[in-house]
Amino acid sequence: MYTRREFGTLTLAGLVLPRASNAAGIDSEIAGVKIGVQTYSFRELARPAGGDLTDALIGAMTACGLGDCELWAPQIEPVSTAGRGAGASEREAARTELRRWRLETPLDHFRATRRKFEAAGMTIYGYNLSFNDGFSDEEIDRGFEIARAIGAEVITASSTLSAARRVAPFAGKHGMIVAMHNHSNTSDPNEFATPESLLAATEVSEYFRINLDIGHFTAADYDALAFLREHHALVTNLHIKDRRKSQGANVPWGTGDTPIREVLTLLKEQRWPIRAHLEYEHRGTGTPVEEVTTCVEFVRQALA
Repeated sequence: MYTRREFGTLTLAGLVLPRASNAAGIDSEIAGVKIGVQTYSFRELARPAGGDLTDALIGAMTACGLGDCELWAPQIEPVSTAGRGAGASEREAARTELRRWRLETPLDHFRATRRKFEAAGMTIYGYNLSFNDGFSDEEIDRGFEIARAIGAEVITASSTLSAARRVAPFAGKHGMIVAMHNHSNTSDPNEFATPESLLAATEVSEYFRINLDIGHFTAADYDALAFLREHHALVTNLHIKDRRKSQGANVPWGTGDTPIREVLTLLKEQRWPIRAHLEYEHRGTGTPVEEVTTCVEFVRQALA
């Protein structure tokens, strides 16, 4: 399995689904909880030659009955030709290619993507653009413009504290929320992993919030339920997955240590406006659509 950070140079073969239209909207709210998907869950979908995954993602979400998403940026960006094992010059060339694409692609291109999701009755709540120290100021600024054009309410970012400090003035300029995503690497003070590091992010800018991954939080040996009870006002959306404690693996839902049912029940009882975005990240046996559909059914049973 590849992480979101590793996947930017790879495309995996998989299922391509036809686009479906539902202008009336796909209501994936369950028991008052807004359920959606982190589209990284569909990372195995095949990319059409010369195109992006927009149509395939819409087809997959339609098949799963999900009308809300956090759109993972690499799925609509050009695929880098620099794979694993590439030399420094090849990686830099690929990075330059991606930077040029971000800066020069007309905003109407992203507005067209937004219209496709809207025509299918879907909402792009978050644009998952992970700012890092390699981003130029121009790319950071453009990232906010892209997020607006694509219809996102927030940007989510697997970022670092050093990068976040550079992003802060642009969040203020555009008046847009950026929610920092946590991983489980507690040994690096520049990573967002501990409760303290996530809360520190919200002190950097009034526009910074938290995209809490309850699986990674559990793997880092923290209590997602306690964190939500105390800091729910700072949380925009959750990534729902199952991991085992003490840096344990991603596992099929219900077999790990992550309190998925308890977290969903808390959202149901408290009626907090926090989206629950499903993230299929364990090794499954079916197609991405089959696996995500299984996750949706888990949620339905948990909220019954």
